[in-house]
Amino acid sequence: MSVARSHVGPWTLEDVLSLPKDSTQRVELVGGQLLMGPVPGLRHQRASRQLANLLEQAAVAAGAEIEIFARINVIVPDGLLVPDLVVVDAAAAEAAGVAASAHDVLVVVEITSPATRVTDHKLKPALYAAADIEHYWRIELEPAPSLLVGRHRGGSYADREFAAGALAQIDEPFPIGFDPTVLIRG
Repeated sequence: MSVARSHVGPWTLEDVLSLPKDSTQRVELVGGQLLMGPVPGLRHQRASRQLANLLEQAAVAAGAEIEIFARINVIVPDGLLVPDLVVVDAAAAEAAGVAASAHDVLVVVEITSPATRVTDHKLKPALYAAADIEHYWRIELEPAPSLLVGRHRGGSYADREFAAGALAQIDEPFPIGFDPTVLIRG
């Protein structure tokens, strides 16, 4: 990413959105600084695909007018984040350009890996809460798959955790139920 090496001063949203596409890195913006991380591994991508499929099936069954996207730009008050999965209002998604606005996002999902653990546990929940995103879900793959479901309450997320082997029954933004173990099955 030679463009990043020659940049002077704080980064802006426009600067980041004008960077050339790089399929080997995820680039996010927080407080004028770039956060860069590797593209997720196969187990991570499998969990993302499985959850996207489950969300799609549940949304169709509920008649929810949403779209599910993997790794899209989401504009938050302090920059730009790229969640692993995003559930967006369908009408807003239709009108969006290269990024979704946080106020159109119903659910953000992060799948934790060793490279993203601190960011997914500490930084991103605070940024999503500041953006008033109603639902933050975090998937832990190690040592066994688990799902943390956060609901926005008073500037942070009130969390419920579902361990491997337990049925995660979630009612909002549409009903969905699954055992987190299904996320790692090929």
